[in-house]
Amino acid sequence: MEPRPFIKVTVRGLGLRIPVSSKASRGGVHAASSPCYCEISLPNFPSETVPISLVPPTSTTVPDVKSTAASFYLDEPALEKFLLPSCMRRSVPCLEAAVFLGRQKLGSFRLPVGLDWVEGKPAVLHSGWTSIGNSKSDGGRPGAELHLVVKVEADPRYLFQFDGETALSPQIIQVSGKTKQAIFSCKFSRDRLSRSRVGPCDISASSGWSSSVDGKDKERRERKGWLVMIHDLSGSPVAAASMVTPFVPSSGSDCVSRSNPGAWLILRPESTGVDSWRPWGRLEAWRERGGKGVGCRFQLIPEGGGVTGLGSDVLVSETLLSSKKGGEFTIDAKRFNNQEASSPALSPVESPKRSSPSPRSSGELAFNMGFHGVGEFVMSCAVRGDRKCSKPMVQLAMRHVGCVEDVAVFMALAAAVDLSVDACQPFRRKLRKELSEAMSHS
Repeated sequence: MEPRPFIKVTVRGLGLRIPVSSKASRGGVHAASSPCYCEISLPNFPSETVPISLVPPTSTTVPDVKSTAASFYLDEPALEKFLLPSCMRRSVPCLEAAVFLGRQKLGSFRLPVGLDWVEGKPAVLHSGWTSIGNSKSDGGRPGAELHLVVKVEADPRYLFQFDGETALSPQIIQVSGKTKQAIFSCKFSRDRLSRSRVGPCDISASSGWSSSVDGKDKERRERKGWLVMIHDLSGSPVAAASMVTPFVPSSGSDCVSRSNPGAWLILRPESTGVDSWRPWGRLEAWRERGGKGVGCRFQLIPEGGGVTGLGSDVLVSETLLSSKKGGEFTIDAKRFNNQEASSPALSPVESPKRSSPSPRSSGELAFNMGFHGVGEFVMSCAVRGDRKCSKPMVQLAMRHVGCVEDVAVFMALAAAVDLSVDACQPFRRKLRKELSEAMSHS
């Protein structure tokens, strides 16, 4: 498999030092309750706002350079756009770190985008303290100083796409430049016997299955039993997504609620054979209040873990998609840790390792997720909104892939995310033709 080149730019080791003689210090910065924060931005990318710690003005302590504040990922087209001749741009694009105390802007650090970003070799573009204060407006006194480390390195990704709607059992192809190559096939089904075809590991007494509803009202009351099987090119099953908790409307509502989400298990074969499956992760989905968003929560299931999403399962992503326009489901350790800063126990870095690898797997990915540290992109899956035909596009960091079968569980997860957008539609609506036909055959 040929990866596509991506460049990762990271900003680490933030710290703020304000000399006692400066205007900001005389204004009581060190004693103030107003928070200090840094807004880090790059043109055409969402900015990231992070807190910044104050360092005593006389201290020689260097902030923790392992602490990632922001990450940006650039592909070839983005880099080419940045490096256009200056005559074709209004200004030189820069990475900017603006420092604020409450509403007061103390100053900015700017680093122009250069040719050394394109090479992909690990390089430290800046490291250490730099003045960001305006000494002229402060009577010539020294201003605030910002400490940061900016690093650039190659971070290649694989790109995959479902060559058709998930419910139509499409092929999954790898996209590399102008080349497209089939890598998996995808089989969607919906019936009450789908549980036994996957195996006993994905069902427990508390898995949430409810009694069937006879007649034409079945679809209006619950959506259940959906199954996606991923096969390699030889026809062997290498991953699966099995709906283990039905999508049902909450009491007094027409939608699936956050308090009672539908759920999928993402499975991969045991080393003992294809008829025995092991849970790898659990995806829950629901409709947000107001109906404008679909929430997705993904947890890793450690070795020997159960299937109910309780106990030692590790939360690694919680993404909100637009129910109308769709969006990107992501697994990104940096962004997720920023959102869950108050809950460090949820960090995916602590995910337990798998003890024995499958003969068709590298083993590293299966239950450790291959995380090498905070601040790393793992996966993204782009889907369309409900009532729209979707061909999910999946990006996967190369570092998390040891062999082609490692990709399969992410494809099963992507299929579950895509189908969850449909499953979370208000129950007064009819499902898309493809899903309705699947249900009529159950």
